[in-house]
Amino acid sequence: MATATTTPAVALSDIGFIGSALKRPECVLATRAGALYSADWRGGVARTTTPDGASTFIAGTALAGGRPLRPNGIALRSNGSFLLADLGETLGGVYELSRSGDTRPIVERVDGVELPPTNFVHEDAHQRIWITVSTSHVPRAAAYRADVADGYIVLLTASGARIVADGLGYTNEALPSPDGRWLYVNETFGRRLSRFPLRADGSLGSKEVVTTFGAGTFPDGLTFDEEGGVWITSIVSNRVIRVDAGGQPSVILEDCDPAHLERCEAAFLAGAMGRPHLDTCGGRILRNISSLAFGGPDRRTAFLGCLLGEAIAFFRAPVAGVAPVHWEW
Repeated sequence: MATATTTPAVALSDIGFIGSALKRPECVLATRAGALYSADWRGGVARTTTPDGASTFIAGTALAGGRPLRPNGIALRSNGSFLLADLGETLGGVYELSRSGDTRPIVERVDGVELPPTNFVHEDAHQRIWITVSTSHVPRAAAYRADVADGYIVLLTASGARIVADGLGYTNEALPSPDGRWLYVNETFGRRLSRFPLRADGSLGSKEVVTTFGAGTFPDGLTFDEEGGVWITSIVSNRVIRVDAGGQPSVILEDCDPAHLERCEAAFLAGAMGRPHLDTCGGRILRNISSLAFGGPDRRTAFLGCLLGEAIAFFRAPVAGVAPVHWEW
């Protein structure tokens, strides 16, 4: 286990907020034009403009049987539509949402089996769609344990959907590296950042562990910077961690109450962590951060998605982020 440096580079006083009345903006995306898009549990995607912070909402339609749409991870497509990973109570799937609100299924089953609540979706530069399912346990909280590893990754191409990796410890965000050689993935309750060699046909090689995390870190979101670093957001502890090219983590930002973190850590170690530990915020100003997107004209503004807030936190980063595939859209 690599030991993270513990002196945050960013102070809480350096953090600002943008947007308002957002509903669980778990995943945030940024574009060159200054738009921020975030998943929204009203059943669609919120658009927040910078620097004025004005927010509008693109509402989707209910799913089959009247099931409400619960977007968790989102992806912006070149045609202006969105892919939404649906985190329903017992079912999931990936859906496309148009700017006019039309909603259609992209994938609801793999190998004839309905997808459980679905965590994350990303469409890469080759139009391959990467999907993560954290667990098949119902409720999901039954998998908030170190000894559960039933998460998996689905790849959707023109040939169809297939599982390309499984046996993961609560699969969260997964992204190809900027050079296209690796698929990185966070295993939240496995408490590690892992990666797989990524072949041209989309198949994956054997998993490698980049780094494991210690007490209080539960990696959720990830993205890349221009110096070869991987940026990680940790739920529960409100930590932003940068893992350098050698796998060494350092804490960039932290906002957690020690007593709250101690209670959560004790529950996790006892196999008793549940929704109350994630639905209670232990930070002074951050609201259980879950994702990070680099934006601004120089891509050195880090925008943070969260599980519990109604706005998007941001701060100036010491290094620029890599331009995401949707940067110019």
